[in-house]
Formats: sequence, C-alpha cells, structure tokens
Amino acid sequence: MATSDKVRVLIVDDIAETRENLRKLLQFERDIEVVGAARSGKEAIEITRQTKPDVVIMDINMPDMDGITATEAIRKSNQPTQIIILSVQSDPNYMRRAMLAGARDYLSKPPTVDELTAAVKRAGIMAAEERAKLIATAGNNGSGAGVIVGGLNGKIIAVYSPKGGVGSTTVVTNLGVTLQSNETPVVLVDGNLQFGDVAIFFNERGKNSIVDLAPRADELDSEVVESVLINYSAAGVKILAAPARPEYAESVSGEQFSKVLQYLKRMFSYVIVDCSSYLTDITLAALDLSDVIILLTTQEIPAIKDARLLFDLLTVLNIDRERVLFVLNRYDKRIGITPEKISESFKYEISVSLPFDERVVIPSINRGVPFMLGDKTRPLAKSYLQLAENVRQRITKIAEVEPASGNKMAHIFGKMSR
Repeated sequence: MATSDKVRVLIVDDIAETRENLRKLLQFERDIEVVGAARSGKEAIEITRQTKPDVVIMDINMPDMDGITATEAIRKSNQPTQIIILSVQSDPNYMRRAMLAGARDYLSKPPTVDELTAAVKRAGIMAAEERAKLIATAGNNGSGAGVIVGGLNGKIIAVYSPKGGVGSTTVVTNLGVTLQSNETPVVLVDGNLQFGDVAIFFNERGKNSIVDLAPRADELDSEVVESVLINYSAAGVKILAAPARPEYAESVSGEQFSKVLQYLKRMFSYVIVDCSSYLTDITLAALDLSDVIILLTTQEIPAIKDARLLFDLLTVLNIDRERVLFVLNRYDKRIGITPEKISESFKYEISVSLPFDERVVIPSINRGVPFMLGDKTRPLAKSYLQLAENVRQRITKIAEVEPASGNKMAHIFGKMSR
C-alpha cells in the first residue's frame, strides 16, 4: 500500500451508537477513511460489493445474518477486503470460527483507539498485498501464482517414531532451543493435531493453532503467520500449536499442512515438526517435505521392532536413508541392548544416544521449561549439543550431493493407506 493511500473502512454494527463511536475512534487518523456503515450482515455484503473497502469492521452478533456468516460471504467473493471482527464474546471458539471464516483480526468490545487503528492499518496492508496478487495473476492471464514472499530457505526437520511414548516432544522442544539463535530462527510445529503437547512443554496455551492457518494455506503472509505463532521469549523459539480440541484436527488436510510448512521455511532457518506416530496425511506431509528425519527409538523391544518396520517402509515412501538420523532416546547403560547392537542389527548407525535422566527431564516437563535452557554441562545436555551438530552436518552433506535445482519431494501421498 502506498504511503499516500488511505485505508478505506466500512463499519458494520446493528447499533447506531456503536457505529458512531467506532467512526469517532478513527476520524483523526490521516491514513484511514471511513467510507460507509451498515446495519446488518446482508447490508454489509451489498455495500462491500458496491464500495470495495479495504477493511470491514464487523460486529459478530447481528439479527439477520451474524458477522461470521457475512465475513465468509465477503471473503468468498474473491475481493481483497479484509475483515476485523468485534465481539463482546471472549470464547476461543468464536475466535476460531471467525478465523476459519476468513477474518483478519478479532478484537474485544470496546476496543481501544490504539488496538483498533493498529488492526485497521495491518489489515489495510494485507488488503493491498492481496490486491497486488490479483493484479499480478490477471497480468499472467490467470496462470501466475501472484506475489510470493522472499526470505530464508529454511530446513524442515521431522522428529518421528512409529512407536508412541518414546519422548519425541522432549526431543523437539530441546533440540529447538539448542538450534535457536538470532542467525538461525526456529519454529516448532506440532504435527500431532489431536493430542499435541509442544506448547504445554513450554507452559504455553495459545489462542490460535494450525487450524487458523490451514484455510488460508494458499494466501499466507508473514503477519498472519506471526499472529498465530506463540512466541516463547525465554528461548526465542516460535511455536505453531496443535488445535485446542481433538475434533478440530479433522479440518486440516495433508495438503494444507504441507503448504504451511513450505511457507514457514521462508521465515525460519529450522522448521522442526513433532510428528504423530500414526502415518496420517499430516505425518506423511512432514516426512515428505523434511530435509532430515530424526527417527527415534528406545531400548524397548516394541520400539525397536516398530523402527525396523519403518526402515523397511523407507523405499515404499521414496525416502532416501541419507535423510534419516537414527537416534536412541532414554539410553540406559544398565540395559544390555546397546546402541552398537542396535546399529549392527539395523545395518544403520545410531547417530546419537540421548541418556536417560529422569531427574532432569521430568521436572523440566512439569515446569514447562526445556532443560536445554539450564546447565549445559550435564551429559544429557551435551548429547543434545551433539544432536544439533549432527543435524547441521547432515543438512550440509545432503545439500552437497543434491542438485541445486532438484525437487526432493517424495510425493508419498497416495502410496500409503491409513
């Protein structure tokens, strides 16, 4: 949006006093212009079609058509208009429904001047970006993909075990903290959409999740993504949380999840995915796109058996073994099944053995503070430093042997049935 342009705003509320109060909040902003008002959802759709505002400020509760239904109708009309929902409801379900309908933002009534103007300006920028995409697509006779963001060429690391309960979330959270730096930003993605715990391991409970990005997978931008991510400031990592309820997982497809991961690669150096043990479309998408797969096992016979089955499946999944880092978690020297014996049996070397230390790990999980933020002289911490270095080395090695222009995606959708 050019700096000389004004953000054109339509206000929608069935109460005249509320419409006037919102207009007054915006009237002194030189780069915002209120171009109209509507008393209902149906009227909002018609006036939006006629005036083509950049932003609609929409009340959620109206008599003839609620704000969420009106938002969905406006967004489906292929207009760049962005919607800001206003509501007295603080229920997260309302927010989720609004975001799924295509709302750009969700503010509680009554908003402050700063909240409202900031939200309108952010939405105005997004409207300008979408308008530019539509123009670019039209210029390409409909064959172009529009404007895409530049940025990092990050790497995706999938942490996976076909056996549940082997500690993959502990590995994801502490590896993420270890790899995070100002030069190499990290985002952790909870790929266990039904019962994911990545956010809980940081003692966080975000309002938003992957469910809020999936419907927008084809039109993501960095501001929308940042508004959904949890920022764990103590470590600097960002978190894309699992849905708040298991049934919400059904609204995210493997294709949408794949597109979200590919967008995150443009924003972060490392995208670390905590995969579900089941080979769902979501897990297959993560494995398909990953640069490195950390395959976890423990010294328990069932975990070793399941890891062997996964190795047998690598060819079917069209996954090069060079992409796999075989990692032994919870290694206990008192158990006779040693890393050497496992490596020999699999004919594939265990890269790192993460020692069993319940006195460190369990309190860390219960406090919601990754232990890699603490004493790094412990054997457990040193093993994670080694794991992080092995990940970097493997990524470098793979990059050297792959053609620069090659597309390594395995396209494994459809090769596996659930």
